[in-house]
Amino acid sequence: MNNKKFYCLDMFPYPSGSGLHVGHVEGYTASDIFSRYKRMKGFNVIHPMGWDSFGLPAENYAIKTGVHPSKTVDTAINNFTSQMKKLGLEYDWEREVKTSSSEYYRWTQWLFLLLYKNGLAYKKKAKVNWCEKCSTVLANEQAETGFCERCGDQVVQKDLEQWFFKISDFIEDQEFEGKKIKGLLSGLDDIDWPQTTKIAQKNWIGKSVGAEVIFAISDDKDNYNLNVFTTRPDTLYGCTYMAINPEHEIVEKFKNSIKNLSEVSKYIEESKKKTDMEKIIDAKDKTGVELEGISAINPLNNKRIKIFVADYVLSGYGSGAIMAVPAHDERDYAFAKKYNLEIIEVISGGDISKEAYTGDGTLINSEIVNGLSVEEAKKKIIKYLEDKKIGQASVNYRLRDWLISRQRYWGAPIPIIYCDKCGELPVPEKDLPVLLPEDVDFLPTGESPLKYSKSFHEVNCPLCGKKARRENDTMDTFVCSSWYYFRYLDPKNEQIFAEKDKISQFMPVDLYIGGADHSVMHLLYARFIAKVLQRYDYTDINEPFKKLRHQGMILAEDGSKMSKSKGSVVNPNDVVSEYGADALRLYEMFMGPLEEVKPWNTKNILGVKRFLEKTEILSEKVVEDDSKKDSQDVILEINKTIKKVGEDIEELKFNTAISQLMIMLNLLGKKEKISFNTWKKFLLVLAPFAPFTSENLWLKLNEKKSIFEVSWPEYDSSLLAEEKVSLAVQFNGKTRGLIDVEPNTEESVIISMLKDDEKFKKYLSGAYKKVIYVKNRIINFIV
Repeated sequence: MNNKKFYCLDMFPYPSGSGLHVGHVEGYTASDIFSRYKRMKGFNVIHPMGWDSFGLPAENYAIKTGVHPSKTVDTAINNFTSQMKKLGLEYDWEREVKTSSSEYYRWTQWLFLLLYKNGLAYKKKAKVNWCEKCSTVLANEQAETGFCERCGDQVVQKDLEQWFFKISDFIEDQEFEGKKIKGLLSGLDDIDWPQTTKIAQKNWIGKSVGAEVIFAISDDKDNYNLNVFTTRPDTLYGCTYMAINPEHEIVEKFKNSIKNLSEVSKYIEESKKKTDMEKIIDAKDKTGVELEGISAINPLNNKRIKIFVADYVLSGYGSGAIMAVPAHDERDYAFAKKYNLEIIEVISGGDISKEAYTGDGTLINSEIVNGLSVEEAKKKIIKYLEDKKIGQASVNYRLRDWLISRQRYWGAPIPIIYCDKCGELPVPEKDLPVLLPEDVDFLPTGESPLKYSKSFHEVNCPLCGKKARRENDTMDTFVCSSWYYFRYLDPKNEQIFAEKDKISQFMPVDLYIGGADHSVMHLLYARFIAKVLQRYDYTDINEPFKKLRHQGMILAEDGSKMSKSKGSVVNPNDVVSEYGADALRLYEMFMGPLEEVKPWNTKNILGVKRFLEKTEILSEKVVEDDSKKDSQDVILEINKTIKKVGEDIEELKFNTAISQLMIMLNLLGKKEKISFNTWKKFLLVLAPFAPFTSENLWLKLNEKKSIFEVSWPEYDSSLLAEEKVSLAVQFNGKTRGLIDVEPNTEESVIISMLKDDEKFKKYLSGAYKKVIYVKNRIINFIV
């Protein structure tokens, strides 16, 4: 059995009617090259493909055309598959999965039940992001800009009963039944991901360390304690007002005491029209209304402070209330200036008459911590709060639980039954899958179309047997894509989502190539589900993706984002028809570093097309005579090529690997004959990049096996150890000769060699101002 395993994963594409465009091809080609190379290196490679086929695009198309989403999806999948095969993308098609098939979403529903039975899936009334055009709820991540990520319409806020997954339980490390499970934060330290993506996830989780302070709220009749989270307990003496979210419960509790209730109510109603993101964007122009008639008491100095309702305070942060310290917070400073509120300096070092001071310093005007540093003051005040039982050390997170309800048809039904007698019940596992009904109208109404299906609700209570109803909502498509990497390993299994031994053999995924656009959605959710399955002993895997790399976006020729409506999308079928699949593959990889954004230019494909044509022509120079000996420069270069191309593939530096292949081919083009042995090695290293050309020329050599059944060639390291590079020696930019040196020789060593060389020492007899040294290429003296 081959113990060398490699699991390579692509983006999980949504099959749309428009098919692939050249922007998609880059990532798929990169993973294909890597997988082919690993197979040739003797690895047991899994490189599957599947379809994220639930979701709004197919349903919106169904609403527009009357074509059932399942037909739209199947047509699109056939189109995508055809395109992929034309491009020579080699997938394990026997592992293919489709999230909209009942065989797949049966296990998505099983996953829901696993979370539900363990208290990790729950339903509650909550303020949600609502898209009127799509008539559905959006997760925070899908409305991050204040607009729907699907249709672009403005998002509004609504109060609805919704289902959530308790992702917040997995932020920090935990121990469960003797098993240590790393959380979403610390797990990032164990994986090889782009730093920008790790930072994006950390910021989205938003861990804040500080204190929870108890403020007494009073109207001279009743007292009410409000816990307020702050990261700056050291500045508590500088707190001169409190701000609460417009929907905070104390407005209702003290409504009979608030003298300007009408003004406050009007402000609250206006605020409801804004999403959290809009409130953040509008925070520069801060607005608020004082709650006249009630006040808060600063627990350290017992001073009464005003309370404002202000929409820059988000309901999801802490308790939905903040202690405002204008002297040392830019946001609070602007608000205090606008409403003429007191500003008390408690940290020395700035000029608060001009702006808030947010730097470090010594505490002043702070009775019990005067003279202390910020960090010392934080510790002492927290201890004081805890001793007096008016606060405690605390941690707050920005991450909210994952809202998974959708009021749409085309998704996995939530496996819950409602009985008038027995209440809310999970569907028994033996009754899965809960199938999507056919008797529905796709037209969105703000409620799930499933509500109006008679066949769907023909169900009896699993406990008492009486007539019951199913849950109307379907699951967010991100639930389906949160676990598909497990299903690829065991796609036909009808007993479990994947056998544990198969998971142990191939997981975690060795390389995942995908776009950066799902950094805080799919990638975060997939990590969460992996940790859930580890907790309940279905896997031993904590992090699903060991190494992640993002391909850069390919832009239209004018540098703008490719757009179907603007006619700037390039169809790979057209490119393949004119230039061939191998030319497209090579061009996509040769455009520049994989992770960079690059503009498309069809004319530039001619360069790689000529390279392939030259390869065909040079095949005529190949001689089978074993007595034919290669010249020393060819022997050296083919060994160098094998080494460099292999190393560049491992590092995903495909553009420089292709550059080396071109150098090798140019050298062979200068020779009268090419040995059989050298040509075979060249074709083998070219094969992952240009499979059609390589296989065709390989078979012309009368080889019995496919080129991809042959091992990657070995290089002679002893030859490369003796290799030297020719360095151009320049004076004031003018080349005066070459010097042969060991690769990566240090600048000081080269200068010493030149001073001893009769050819160059005369130029170095005087002083020189500057040396420009590019390793292995040039050394330029400015004299």
